[in-house]
Amino acid sequence: MKTLQTLFLALTLCTFSFVNTQAQNAQEATGLPGDHFSLEGALELFKKADSPESFEKLLNTENSIVNNLDLNEDGEIDYVRVIDNADGDVHALVLQAVVSKNESQDIAVIEIEKNGPESAMLQIIGDEDIYGESLIVEPFEEEGGNGGGHGGEGMDEYTKIIVNVYGWRGVRFIYAPSYVVWRSPFYFGYYPRWWRPWRPRPFSWFSVKRVWYPRTYHRVTTHRVVRAHRVYTPRRTQSTIVRTRYSASVTKYRANKKVNVSKNTKTATISKGNKTATVRKSTTTVQGKKGNKRIQGTKTTKSAKVSGKRGTTKARTSTTKARAKSGNKRAAGVKKTKTVKRRKN
Repeated sequence: MKTLQTLFLALTLCTFSFVNTQAQNAQEATGLPGDHFSLEGALELFKKADSPESFEKLLNTENSIVNNLDLNEDGEIDYVRVIDNADGDVHALVLQAVVSKNESQDIAVIEIEKNGPESAMLQIIGDEDIYGESLIVEPFEEEGGNGGGHGGEGMDEYTKIIVNVYGWRGVRFIYAPSYVVWRSPFYFGYYPRWWRPWRPRPFSWFSVKRVWYPRTYHRVTTHRVVRAHRVYTPRRTQSTIVRTRYSASVTKYRANKKVNVSKNTKTATISKGNKTATVRKSTTTVQGKKGNKRIQGTKTTKSAKVSGKRGTTKARTSTTKARAKSGNKRAAGVKKTKTVKRRKN
């Protein structure tokens, strides 16, 4: 019984926005076109790619099993091109489907910015017309273990490490002095010679065959790469064909995802000697349902920043508590995440 409750909790929490793990190889269908494009898979391809150009080729390779989109419903996979919107050390790589002679549709954007001489961070954001909401995925690493639990309540405590992606080959390529900003030259009716479109697969096949990375990428609700997001937003491209065709599905998806969210934040600043500490506590309470699943929970985040002559230390602890119900099944759990960063002067 305990094992059944634990598995059910994992399945329920992976559909909830502030719990950032994926528990199964198969995905529940939403009825949206985003069911047929893997954001996690796209990040993995970008990690392997040598350049935006080679990344575009990987996206449009059948055996990558990342792109299964047919937005214009012509019976063939849509070509996804990559367009880099660069501004200084900020890059917004748009993944854009070619829908017709006159229209294209953004599927997602990989937003990248440097936060140090040899340090960079990124996120991929799925377009709300494709996923029903702005769906954010980022790379991460975890250290920690399972602390066990009693009566169906589990406790997992991890230290979450924000990944420095500057070592990814594609990232180093776009930050090289000789880099020429990549804007795909291809458009509707004009494609690379190597490309051979294939017929889209059923969702039941794609959801199982696509590659998942439950301990490599996770879904979040916060835009961390804010400068790149500002660069991308005014350049977002939408297709009237896509919006009209899927508007009913998007409306239904949003109606079934009824979640009430309230947030309470308290901040205090304390000075003592040559040290200054800023402490912030934020509590988010969520109650609602998604489809036939009901869930309620809280996420409490405590962060502290201590500055002194020797440098700055930032600490952040996040505790998520959730209870879920689907039919006659119930489950509850707790997850704690700790992050500590130190910078010497």
